[in-house]
Formats: sequence, structure tokens, C-alpha cells
Amino acid sequence: MLFGIGLIFGLAAPPSIASFVSEDINAALKEISSIVVPFSVLTVIFIFIKNASALLISFAFSPIFCLLPILALILNGWVIAFVSNAVIQEESLSFLLAGLLPHGIFELPAFIIGEAAALSFGAMVILALFKRIDGSLLLPRLKQNLRYLMIALALLLPAAIIETYVTLLLLI
Repeated sequence: MLFGIGLIFGLAAPPSIASFVSEDINAALKEISSIVVPFSVLTVIFIFIKNASALLISFAFSPIFCLLPILALILNGWVIAFVSNAVIQEESLSFLLAGLLPHGIFELPAFIIGEAAALSFGAMVILALFKRIDGSLLLPRLKQNLRYLMIALALLLPAAIIETYVTLLLLI
């Protein structure tokens, strides 16, 4: 639901924001492109570590009122919708789908599963602290959420491989 809210806000963003944000996006993309080399194992590692660290940080800080997972879900939904809208206007829907679908089939579910695990864990810790629920429930819930987090991390590896080797071929 939070990711969907972000998507809606991204689609509803006024075009005037596009020129303001596009400069920052272009600068960030130029910086990343100097690090990332197409069709390289180092690129796969970079993409995997970047995505995995985002999930792990969100999970670790989720007990702070679940703010990081909530913001991550909304912001990522917004960015995907906003950039997708711009790409469709500049290129085409098929170009967007070629750029998103191959690795997105793995990356989006990984992201949503990982953030859901972070939200569940964070909510359980908050409940344990403020409602004084039975602390014995915390460890089994942590183990369950860590399993979901591991599934999400495992899905990020094929996403990084596909993003490095397949997506680029489809966009050329």
C-alpha cells in the first residue's frame, strides 16, 4: 500500500518538478556511470551491495517508529513513477518496459518483501517497548522476519545480474 501511494504521488507530480529534479538525477547518474561499467562483474557486485545495504539499513533502523521502511517504500514508489513518466514522454512505453521489467521482476518483490519484514520487525519491537507485550514473542518474530529478509536479499542477486547483463542489451 505504501509503495502504491508513492506511485500515485509520482504520477501526479507536476511537470514543473521534472526540470528541478532532472538536474539532480542527471548529476547522480553521471557520478554512478563513472563507477559502474556495463557488462562487468564489479557492476553486479556494486548494484547488489547498494540494494542489499539499503534493505539492511532499513531493517536495522525499523524499530525507530518504522520511519525508514515507510519512507523507503513511499519514496521508491514515487521515484519509479516519476522517472517512468519522464521516460515514456522522452522515449516510449516499450523502452521503459525494457529497462524495468527484466530486473524489476526480481528487484521489486525483493524490495517490498524486505521492507515488509522491516516494518513487521520494527512494529514488534515498538509494541514490545511501549505496550509491554510478552518479550518471548520478539525472538520468533525476529527469526521469521530475518528469513523474509534473506529471501529478499537472495532475489537481489539475480536482479543485479539481469540489470547488468540483460537490461543493457535491451536498451541498446
